[in-house]
Formats: sequence, structure tokens, C-alpha cells
Amino acid sequence: MGYAFNCTRRTYLATDLRVADTHWTRLRGLLATGSEEFGAGRGLWIIPCRGVHTLAMRFAIDVVYLDGKQIVVHIEEKLRPWRFAPVRMQAQTVLELPESTLRATGTAIGDQIEISRNAVRETALA
Repeated sequence: MGYAFNCTRRTYLATDLRVADTHWTRLRGLLATGSEEFGAGRGLWIIPCRGVHTLAMRFAIDVVYLDGKQIVVHIEEKLRPWRFAPVRMQAQTVLELPESTLRATGTAIGDQIEISRNAVRETALA
């Protein structure tokens, strides 16, 4: 599992990050995932992606839209079930995170996010 680290705020958004980069994993997303399975530290990075929905989901999520340089270009906090988030053409990928992650980390538009498919970075812990 990978991680998503907000370099601007020096805080993790996710330390257990799954990647959805195939047709099937992007289509599935967080469907059939319970809120108890998507707690603090979890995340889903959708590649490529310009917008998401929460159809058939049972819990709210925070959504971070990233451009090609992994700069935050849009955020959606507490996107409730059965909703469509806006499409943002400048976005290349999207991070789906547990509800209230953005508020807890202070993540904002313009922040630089580092994403890795590898384990948590040691230098961030120091």
C-alpha cells in the first residue's frame, strides 16, 4: 500500500492508499466498502479521473482533485452518498479520503501532494 502526503502542510492524508488505475478498479471505486473499512489513514487514488460520484455508497467522503503535478485544484468535503461531484477539467487524478480528513489536515487548493505506491516515507516521520 502507498501513501498520500501533503507537503505543504507536512501531514499525511493517507498512509494506507489503494490505487484504482484499471477500468475495473476505477469502476468499482469504493463500492461495497463499508465505512468501518474506510477509516482514518485510508484512501483511494483514482487514475485518471476528473470527477467522481457516490452512487450506491453508504457514507460520505472527502475528495481531492489533483493536476498533473499533484497540486490540489479542487476539494469536496463530506460528499454524501448518492451525489455527483463536479467534473474539473484541470484535474488529472482524484483522491478519495475518509470524511473530515481535509478539515483535520488543513488541506487547501494549491497544496502540493506527494503520492507513492510504496510504504510510508521515513523522512516525513522525522
